[in-house]
Amino acid sequence: MRRTLSALGVAGALLAAAVVVPAVAAQAEPEPRAEQSRATQRPIVNGHRGASGYRPEHTLEAYRLAIRMGADYIEPDLVSTKDGVLVARHENEISGTTDVAAHPEFADRKATRTIDGVKVTGWFTEDFTLAELKTLRAKERLPQVRVANTAFDGRFEVPTFQEVIDLARTESTARGRTIGVYPETKHPSYFASIGLPLEEPLVAVLKANKLTHRNDPVFIQSFETANLRKLDRMIDVRLIQLMDAAGRPYDFAVAGDQRTYADLTSPEGLAWVAGYADGVGLHKNLIVPRNAAGKLLAPTSVIRDAHRVKLLVHAWTFRAENQFLAVDHRIGTDPNARGDITAEYELFFGLGLDGAFADQPDTAVAARTGL
Repeated sequence: MRRTLSALGVAGALLAAAVVVPAVAAQAEPEPRAEQSRATQRPIVNGHRGASGYRPEHTLEAYRLAIRMGADYIEPDLVSTKDGVLVARHENEISGTTDVAAHPEFADRKATRTIDGVKVTGWFTEDFTLAELKTLRAKERLPQVRVANTAFDGRFEVPTFQEVIDLARTESTARGRTIGVYPETKHPSYFASIGLPLEEPLVAVLKANKLTHRNDPVFIQSFETANLRKLDRMIDVRLIQLMDAAGRPYDFAVAGDQRTYADLTSPEGLAWVAGYADGVGLHKNLIVPRNAAGKLLAPTSVIRDAHRVKLLVHAWTFRAENQFLAVDHRIGTDPNARGDITAEYELFFGLGLDGAFADQPDTAVAARTGL
C-alpha cells in the first residue's frame, strides 16, 4: 500500500473540527500546501494520553475528559501483555504509572530488561496476563508537577486498546461527532524480539472494528520506521512517522543505518518518509528551536518542506506548565504554574501546523477557535 501523492490528502469526515479535503490527481511538481490546517484553518487536537494534564494518563477517564473538552482524537500508547493483548501504557515498564509495587503477589515479577539499548528495572507488561494487569490501578506519572491528579490515584484500570475504541465510538454517538483514535506502537523492535510483535494484533483489532481505510478516523504513529513500513503493507489507515529532537529511530540503530531524526527532517529525508507515511509527528523543537537558555529561535522550514511532499505535520507535546514552555511563554517563576500556552499555540498554528498533541486539550481547542 505504498503512499502516492493522490492518496495523501486528509480524507474523510474528520470530526467537528475538520472537513473533507478531496483527493487530487498526482502531479509531477505538486504545489506546496499545508493540507488540513490551511484548507480548513482548523488543526486537529489530539488528547495526549487523554487529558493527561487533568487525570492520570492512559485511563478511560482521561480519554473521556479529553473528548468532553473537544479533542478530535485520543491517543493510546500501545504495549503488549504476556498473552498478546494490546493495552494503553506510556511504557511497558509500569511502576511509574500503576500501583504494581504495592502488590506483594507480584513482587517476584520485578526484573531488569534492556529496552532500546537502555537497561530498565521495574515491572513489565509483557510479564503479566491481561487478567493480572486488570487487578492493578493507575496513578499519576508526574505527581510533583500535577499534584491535583494524585486525587485520582487508585481509581482507574489499565484499559485495552479495544476499550479505548469502544469509548471513542460510544462518545461519538452520544456527542454527534466522530472521535478518532491515534495509537502509538511503543518499542516495536523490542516486542518483536521477545515474540510479541505489535503489528499483527494492532491490525487485527482495527479490522475487527472495521477501521481499515484511509477515510477512517485512525492514525498510527511510531518513532521507528520499520514497523510503519510493515504496517503500510498490512493496512490502509494513515501512518505518522514520529521524530524526536535528537537521536535516531531504534530500528536504524539495530540495522546499522546511520541516519538520524535530523536527517529525516531534511527535504530528502521527508521525501523518503512520504513513500510509506502520511505525515510526521515532530518534537516542537524541530519546528521552532530553543537556545541553551530556553528562548525561542527562528522557525525552521520543516513544515513547509513536509507539506511540499504532501505530509501532514503534527507536533508534540503542548503542556501548559511553565517548565515545559519556552522562556518566552512562561508566567512567573513557579515551574508548575501555568504559562502562556495560548501564545505557544498561536505561534505553531500560525506556521501551518496540522495538529497538536495536548496534555490539556481544552487549551488547544480554545486556541484554534479564532483561526
